[in-house]
Amino acid sequence: MAGHSKWATTKHKKAALDAKRGKLFANLIKKIEVAARLGGGDPGGNPTLYDAIQKAKKNSVPNDNIDRAVKRGSGEGADAVAYDEITYEAYGPAGVAILIQCLTDNRNRSAADVKVAVTRNGGTMADMGSVARVFDRKGVVEVKKVQPAEDKKGTDKHVSEDDLMEATLDAEPEDIVDEGEVFKVIADTANLVGVRKAVQDAGLDYESAELVFVPQFEQAIDSREAAEKLFKLLDAIEDVDDVEVVYSNEDVPDEILESLDS
Repeated sequence: MAGHSKWATTKHKKAALDAKRGKLFANLIKKIEVAARLGGGDPGGNPTLYDAIQKAKKNSVPNDNIDRAVKRGSGEGADAVAYDEITYEAYGPAGVAILIQCLTDNRNRSAADVKVAVTRNGGTMADMGSVARVFDRKGVVEVKKVQPAEDKKGTDKHVSEDDLMEATLDAEPEDIVDEGEVFKVIADTANLVGVRKAVQDAGLDYESAELVFVPQFEQAIDSREAAEKLFKLLDAIEDVDDVEVVYSNEDVPDEILESLDS
Protein backbone atom coordinates (compact mmCIF):
# COMPACT_ATOMS: atom_id res chain seq x y z
CA MET A 1 0.00 0.00 0.00
CA ALA A 2 2.10 2.86 -1.25
CA GLY A 3 1.28 6.45 -0.48
CA HIS A 4 1.67 9.48 1.66
CA SER A 5 0.98 7.60 4.89
CA LYS A 6 4.63 6.47 5.10
CA TRP A 7 5.76 10.07 5.19
CA ALA A 8 3.05 11.10 7.62
CA THR A 9 4.39 8.67 10.22
CA THR A 10 7.71 10.54 10.34
CA LYS A 11 6.21 13.88 11.36
CA HIS A 12 6.36 14.90 14.97
CA LYS A 13 5.94 18.65 15.26
CA LYS A 14 3.08 19.23 17.68
CA ALA A 15 1.64 22.32 16.01
CA ALA A 16 1.44 20.61 12.64
CA LEU A 17 -0.07 17.49 14.16
CA ASP A 18 -2.68 19.51 16.06
CA ALA A 19 -3.67 21.32 12.87
CA LYS A 20 -3.98 18.09 10.96
CA ARG A 21 -6.01 16.56 13.78
CA GLY A 22 -8.43 19.45 13.62
CA LYS A 23 -8.80 18.98 9.88
CA LEU A 24 -9.22 15.22 10.35
CA PHE A 25 -12.15 15.88 12.68
CA ALA A 26 -13.75 18.13 10.08
CA ASN A 27 -13.28 15.57 7.32
CA LEU A 28 -14.69 12.75 9.43
CA ILE A 29 -17.77 14.86 10.15
CA LYS A 30 -18.18 15.60 6.44
CA LYS A 31 -17.97 11.88 5.62
CA ILE A 32 -20.77 11.18 8.08
CA GLU A 33 -22.91 13.93 6.60
CA VAL A 34 -22.39 12.67 3.04
CA ALA A 35 -23.09 9.06 4.00
CA ALA A 36 -26.30 10.08 5.79
CA ARG A 37 -27.41 12.16 2.82
CA LEU A 38 -26.82 9.36 0.31
CA GLY A 39 -28.02 6.35 2.31
CA GLY A 40 -30.19 7.69 5.12
CA GLY A 41 -29.52 8.39 8.77
CA ASP A 42 -29.92 4.84 10.13
CA PRO A 43 -26.47 3.19 10.55
CA GLY A 44 -28.17 -0.21 10.77
CA GLY A 45 -29.38 0.09 7.20
CA ASN A 46 -26.52 2.20 5.85
CA PRO A 47 -23.14 0.40 6.06
CA THR A 48 -21.25 3.41 4.72
CA LEU A 49 -22.65 5.58 7.50
CA TYR A 50 -21.95 2.85 10.06
CA ASP A 51 -18.28 2.69 9.08
CA ALA A 52 -17.97 6.49 8.92
CA ILE A 53 -19.32 6.73 12.46
CA GLN A 54 -17.01 3.99 13.73
CA LYS A 55 -13.97 5.72 12.23
CA ALA A 56 -14.99 9.01 13.81
CA LYS A 57 -15.33 7.32 17.20
CA LYS A 58 -11.90 5.69 16.78
CA ASN A 59 -10.48 9.17 16.31
CA SER A 60 -12.22 10.53 19.43
CA VAL A 61 -14.83 12.67 17.71
CA PRO A 62 -17.45 13.42 20.42
CA ASN A 63 -20.77 11.59 20.16
CA ASP A 64 -22.71 14.86 20.15
CA ASN A 65 -20.77 16.00 17.07
CA ILE A 66 -21.47 12.68 15.37
CA ASP A 67 -25.21 12.85 16.14
CA ARG A 68 -25.47 16.39 14.81
CA ALA A 69 -23.60 15.39 11.63
CA VAL A 70 -26.05 12.54 11.00
CA LYS A 71 -28.99 14.92 11.41
CA ARG A 72 -27.46 17.54 9.12
CA GLY A 73 -26.71 14.96 6.46
CA SER A 74 -30.24 13.55 6.75
CA GLY A 75 -31.67 17.00 6.12
CA GLU A 76 -32.90 17.60 9.66
CA GLY A 77 -32.77 21.05 11.17
CA ALA A 78 -31.97 24.49 9.83
CA ASP A 79 -28.27 23.74 9.32
CA ALA A 80 -28.72 20.80 6.93
CA VAL A 81 -25.80 20.58 4.49
CA ALA A 82 -24.95 18.97 1.17
CA TYR A 83 -21.37 18.20 0.16
CA ASP A 84 -20.16 17.00 -3.23
CA GLU A 85 -17.27 14.57 -3.61
CA ILE A 86 -14.89 15.66 -6.36
CA THR A 87 -11.63 14.07 -7.52
CA TYR A 88 -8.76 16.02 -9.06
CA GLU A 89 -5.69 14.52 -10.68
CA ALA A 90 -2.09 15.70 -10.74
CA TYR A 91 1.53 14.69 -11.28
CA GLY A 92 4.34 15.36 -8.86
CA PRO A 93 8.15 15.20 -9.11
CA ALA A 94 9.52 12.09 -10.84
CA GLY A 95 6.12 11.48 -12.43
CA VAL A 96 4.40 10.46 -9.19
CA ALA A 97 0.66 10.04 -9.76
CA ILE A 98 -1.59 11.94 -7.34
CA LEU A 99 -5.33 11.58 -6.80
CA ILE A 100 -6.97 14.32 -4.73
CA GLN A 101 -10.40 13.72 -3.21
CA CYS A 102 -12.39 16.69 -1.95
CA LEU A 103 -15.63 17.06 -0.03
CA THR A 104 -16.98 20.51 -0.72
CA ASP A 105 -20.00 22.75 -0.76
CA ASN A 106 -18.33 25.00 -3.36
CA ARG A 107 -16.84 23.35 -6.44
CA ASN A 108 -15.29 26.53 -7.83
CA ARG A 109 -13.46 27.24 -4.58
CA SER A 110 -12.12 23.68 -4.39
CA ALA A 111 -10.90 23.68 -7.98
CA ALA A 112 -9.10 26.99 -7.54
CA ASP A 113 -7.52 26.09 -4.19
CA VAL A 114 -6.29 22.69 -5.38
CA LYS A 115 -4.83 24.16 -8.57
CA VAL A 116 -2.94 26.81 -6.61
CA ALA A 117 -1.55 24.23 -4.16
CA VAL A 118 -0.40 21.96 -6.99
CA THR A 119 1.10 24.50 -9.40
CA ARG A 120 2.84 26.62 -6.75
CA ASN A 121 4.58 23.60 -5.26
CA GLY A 122 6.11 21.94 -8.29
CA GLY A 123 3.19 19.82 -9.43
CA THR A 124 1.15 19.71 -12.62
CA MET A 125 -2.61 19.33 -12.95
CA ALA A 126 -3.50 16.30 -15.09
CA ASP A 127 -6.30 15.60 -17.54
CA MET A 128 -9.26 13.71 -16.13
CA GLY A 129 -8.64 9.96 -16.24
CA SER A 130 -4.92 10.13 -16.95
CA VAL A 131 -3.99 9.53 -13.30
CA ALA A 132 -7.09 7.65 -12.20
CA ARG A 133 -6.21 4.74 -14.48
CA VAL A 134 -3.10 4.12 -12.35
CA PHE A 135 -5.28 3.34 -9.31
CA ASP A 136 -7.85 0.64 -8.52
CA ARG A 137 -10.83 1.23 -6.24
CA LYS A 138 -10.70 -1.27 -3.37
CA GLY A 139 -12.26 -1.92 0.00
CA VAL A 140 -9.79 -1.89 2.89
CA VAL A 141 -10.40 -3.03 6.45
CA GLU A 142 -7.64 -2.03 8.87
CA VAL A 143 -7.03 -4.26 11.90
CA LYS A 144 -4.49 -3.63 14.64
CA LYS A 145 -2.07 -6.48 15.33
CA VAL A 146 -2.42 -5.98 19.07
CA GLN A 147 -6.02 -5.90 20.27
CA PRO A 148 -6.42 -4.32 23.74
CA ALA A 149 -7.99 -6.46 26.44
CA GLU A 150 -11.60 -5.67 27.30
CA ASP A 151 -10.66 -4.98 30.92
CA LYS A 152 -7.49 -3.92 32.72
CA LYS A 153 -6.85 -7.40 34.10
CA GLY A 154 -7.16 -9.08 30.74
CA THR A 155 -4.43 -9.94 28.27
CA ASP A 156 -3.97 -8.14 24.97
CA LYS A 157 -4.71 -10.31 21.96
CA HIS A 158 -2.09 -10.62 19.24
CA VAL A 159 -3.53 -11.08 15.76
CA SER A 160 -1.56 -12.90 13.08
CA GLU A 161 -1.99 -12.83 9.33
CA ASP A 162 -3.22 -16.43 9.52
CA ASP A 163 -5.86 -15.38 12.08
CA LEU A 164 -7.17 -12.73 9.72
CA MET A 165 -7.09 -15.01 6.72
CA GLU A 166 -9.08 -17.66 8.55
CA ALA A 167 -11.59 -15.11 9.85
CA THR A 168 -12.25 -13.48 6.48
CA LEU A 169 -11.77 -16.34 4.01
CA ASP A 170 -15.47 -16.79 3.27
CA ALA A 171 -15.76 -13.05 2.54
CA GLU A 172 -13.19 -13.46 -0.26
CA PRO A 173 -10.44 -10.95 0.58
CA GLU A 174 -7.93 -10.31 -2.19
CA ASP A 175 -4.88 -9.70 -0.03
CA ILE A 176 -3.66 -9.02 3.50
CA VAL A 177 -0.88 -6.45 3.74
CA ASP A 178 1.41 -6.03 6.74
CA GLU A 179 1.72 -2.29 7.50
CA GLY A 180 3.74 -2.49 10.70
CA GLU A 181 1.30 -2.04 13.58
CA VAL A 182 -1.74 -2.96 11.51
CA PHE A 183 -2.90 -5.37 8.83
CA LYS A 184 -4.86 -4.07 5.88
CA VAL A 185 -7.33 -6.55 4.43
CA ILE A 186 -7.90 -5.63 0.79
CA ALA A 187 -11.08 -6.69 -0.95
CA ASP A 188 -13.24 -6.00 -3.96
CA THR A 189 -15.49 -3.01 -3.31
CA ALA A 190 -18.56 -5.27 -3.25
CA ASN A 191 -17.03 -7.38 -0.48
CA LEU A 192 -16.01 -4.58 1.89
CA VAL A 193 -18.98 -4.91 4.24
CA GLY A 194 -18.69 -8.71 4.21
CA VAL A 195 -15.01 -8.57 5.20
CA ARG A 196 -15.72 -6.03 7.93
CA LYS A 197 -18.52 -8.17 9.35
CA ALA A 198 -16.29 -11.27 9.21
CA VAL A 199 -13.65 -9.43 11.25
CA GLN A 200 -16.28 -8.44 13.81
CA ASP A 201 -17.78 -11.94 13.94
CA ALA A 202 -14.32 -13.27 14.79
CA GLY A 203 -14.29 -11.04 17.86
CA LEU A 204 -11.71 -8.65 16.41
CA ASP A 205 -11.83 -4.88 16.61
CA TYR A 206 -11.16 -2.93 13.42
CA GLU A 207 -9.75 0.56 12.99
CA SER A 208 -11.48 1.49 9.75
CA ALA A 209 -13.40 0.02 6.83
CA GLU A 210 -13.64 2.17 3.75
CA LEU A 211 -13.25 2.42 0.00
CA VAL A 212 -9.84 3.68 -1.07
CA PHE A 213 -7.66 3.95 -4.16
CA VAL A 214 -4.74 1.53 -4.37
CA PRO A 215 -1.94 2.16 -6.90
CA GLN A 216 -1.30 -0.53 -9.48
CA PHE A 217 2.42 0.19 -9.37
CA GLU A 218 4.87 2.37 -7.45
CA GLN A 219 6.95 5.20 -8.85
CA ALA A 220 10.53 5.13 -7.58
CA ILE A 221 11.99 8.22 -5.90
CA ASP A 222 15.77 7.93 -6.00
CA SER A 223 16.99 11.19 -4.47
CA ARG A 224 16.47 13.19 -1.31
CA GLU A 225 15.81 16.33 -3.35
CA ALA A 226 12.95 14.71 -5.27
CA ALA A 227 11.49 13.33 -2.06
CA GLU A 228 11.59 16.75 -0.37
CA LYS A 229 9.84 18.36 -3.33
CA LEU A 230 7.20 15.63 -3.44
CA PHE A 231 6.38 15.77 0.27
CA LYS A 232 6.22 19.56 0.18
CA LEU A 233 3.70 19.26 -2.64
CA LEU A 234 1.63 16.60 -0.87
CA ASP A 235 1.60 18.62 2.35
CA ALA A 236 0.40 21.71 0.48
CA ILE A 237 -2.42 19.75 -1.15
CA GLU A 238 -3.47 18.19 2.16
CA ASP A 239 -3.59 21.64 3.75
CA VAL A 240 -6.36 22.75 1.38
CA ASP A 241 -9.54 22.98 3.47
CA ASP A 242 -11.75 20.96 1.12
CA VAL A 243 -9.25 18.14 0.54
CA GLU A 244 -10.38 14.94 2.23
CA VAL A 245 -7.63 12.50 1.27
CA VAL A 246 -4.64 12.36 -1.07
CA TYR A 247 -3.48 9.17 -2.78
CA SER A 248 -0.07 8.87 -4.41
CA ASN A 249 2.11 6.08 -5.76
CA GLU A 250 5.63 7.06 -4.67
CA ASP A 251 8.14 4.51 -3.47
CA VAL A 252 10.75 6.22 -1.30
CA PRO A 253 13.64 4.10 0.05
CA ASP A 254 13.91 3.90 3.83
CA GLU A 255 17.32 5.54 3.86
CA ILE A 256 15.94 8.66 2.17
CA LEU A 257 12.98 8.80 4.58
CA GLU A 258 15.36 8.47 7.52
CA SER A 259 17.61 11.23 6.20
CA LEU A 260 14.62 13.54 5.85
CA ASP A 261 13.40 12.79 9.34
CA SER A 262 16.83 13.48 10.82
